[in-house]
Amino acid sequence: MYVWFTLLAGLAILPLFLLKTLKSLFPYLGEDCVYMLRSLRLGLRLTKYKKIKPFYSIVDCFLDAVRRNPRKTFLHFEGRAYSYEEVDKQSNQVARALQATAGLKEGDTVALFLGNEPCYVWLWLGLAKIGCPAALLNFNIRSKSLLHCFSCCGAKVLITSAELKDAVEEVLPTLQAQDISVYLLSETCNIQGINPLSDKISQASDQPLSRDLRANVNIKTTALYIYTSGTTGLPKAAVITHERLWAASFLQSVSGVTSEDVFYINLPLYHSAGFLIGMTGAIERGITIILRRKFSASQFWDDCRKHNVTVMQYIGETMRYLCNTPRTACVVRIAIGNGVRTDVWTEFLNRFGDIKVRELYAATEGNIGFINYTSKVGVVGRANFLHKKILPYTLIKFDIEKEEPVRNAQGLCVEAARGETGLLVGKITKISPFSGYAGNQQQTEKKRLRDVLKKGDLYFNTGDLLLIDRDSFVYFQDRVGDTFRWKGENVATSEVADILTMVHCILEANVYGVKVEGHEGRIGMAAVTLKERETFDCSDTFKQVANYLPAYARPRFIRVQPCLEMTGTFKMKKVRLVEEGFNPADIKDPLYFLDPEKKAYVPLTEEIYAAIASREIKL
Repeated sequence: MYVWFTLLAGLAILPLFLLKTLKSLFPYLGEDCVYMLRSLRLGLRLTKYKKIKPFYSIVDCFLDAVRRNPRKTFLHFEGRAYSYEEVDKQSNQVARALQATAGLKEGDTVALFLGNEPCYVWLWLGLAKIGCPAALLNFNIRSKSLLHCFSCCGAKVLITSAELKDAVEEVLPTLQAQDISVYLLSETCNIQGINPLSDKISQASDQPLSRDLRANVNIKTTALYIYTSGTTGLPKAAVITHERLWAASFLQSVSGVTSEDVFYINLPLYHSAGFLIGMTGAIERGITIILRRKFSASQFWDDCRKHNVTVMQYIGETMRYLCNTPRTACVVRIAIGNGVRTDVWTEFLNRFGDIKVRELYAATEGNIGFINYTSKVGVVGRANFLHKKILPYTLIKFDIEKEEPVRNAQGLCVEAARGETGLLVGKITKISPFSGYAGNQQQTEKKRLRDVLKKGDLYFNTGDLLLIDRDSFVYFQDRVGDTFRWKGENVATSEVADILTMVHCILEANVYGVKVEGHEGRIGMAAVTLKERETFDCSDTFKQVANYLPAYARPRFIRVQPCLEMTGTFKMKKVRLVEEGFNPADIKDPLYFLDPEKKAYVPLTEEIYAAIASREIKL
């Protein structure tokens, strides 16, 4: 009897033992399984939407939410709440007004040149209801860039707000010459060539519109044009199809967002983070959005407490700004975004508690992405067989100096080994297409990489260097353009920037490589901003870089600026800095040179510059 009892007890605890063993061997198995199940379910949904006739779009998803919860708050902005039903009616009025005033019909592209405000949402919904793609223009662009962005999407209508009227007026003669209709969200306008629109919208009927108005819209139809940030030149209009719109909207679901959550959007709606992940993701989930004109670190946590925000977004440096705010209690449980440094990530968790940070890697126009669904700090995702099967990708060896992939004797690319940094490329297939850039075939072709693993194959070149470690974690390393080669060694600018920002006096650092006459490659340089009431500490900065960086990676030149130039999504601009170089005769900002003999940074004088140029000073 005792033997049987012992045997039964052993059998009872066997599953627990096996589970514990599996967890020790595969510590992320549970999270991997949850992620893969969610991905499969969403993939099946997308496949279903592709086959349904008439096509089921995000707009139809919104209309279903209106029917389910008409009085639920969809949008909260500056003290005013807008229900799903109200936003629906507003978008009906927009669609009817634009049909009557601008003569819009299915397929016509309309450019939206607006800041973050509620009408942005119902303008887009109204356009989508009549089958019109929208081009989301960056409200920071002016003059040549504005005209470039407008023209490449083929729009014949531009809608703007009173705050941006001057920027439009500046290019109005060119727009008029191209027979472009310009509308202002105002009751009146005294500028010839700019037509008021608000009065037409308020007078229009708010009754539902026929689905026949978008009868030809399908999964492959263009829904949006979203512009890349333009860190390397004029912005490019990425073509966003309805398929891509759906895929991006699923990111909230993958991250664990439910219909009971409240989502905080303080990033610009002209960008994929705010619009695709934030706004369309909220429609897919049927949740409430708290919309803000722009990011404010000082108001962030007050907003979260006031509106019971449970899901926040971050991008670029915004999380670092939050780490400079006082510790506070909040109900935020998920943070979705990208571009946070490991030290900031750790500090954020220490200050604000157990918030699930869903760091992701993706490009607006790309066909491959990752998301960190685990609690591991510093990674952008995990590699798994299902992901790679559905969306084939690989990391290939990249020659930084030549700025091109390494190829073997057969002319094929060479795959990077586990633990080795490589260029991420995604195979272009029916399931993972690359739609390219509107009106820019040359740039579209530049992103296509042929003969990667076999002759005739075609991949999307992300232009980003990533690393997959032996535990299948994916790390973002750098952008190809942000990596330079000096003394035969590759230098990752983000790593150098992380070291510089550890110096007590330095607030921000933008690291890049500059050419030096008579030398191969590029030498390291950094533009930095200083903390309030701090001066540049020549000795401490030297000690920091000498202690943590090899000689070839140490920035030999430092430029102190009052602020760093950034894009609208907090990405640092480098092109102009690279072009300006380090000549003190041409640069008004304070410049410093790393002098290894003095073991300090010293002011870069014209005499030192001349000695470098004549090679009296060896680099």
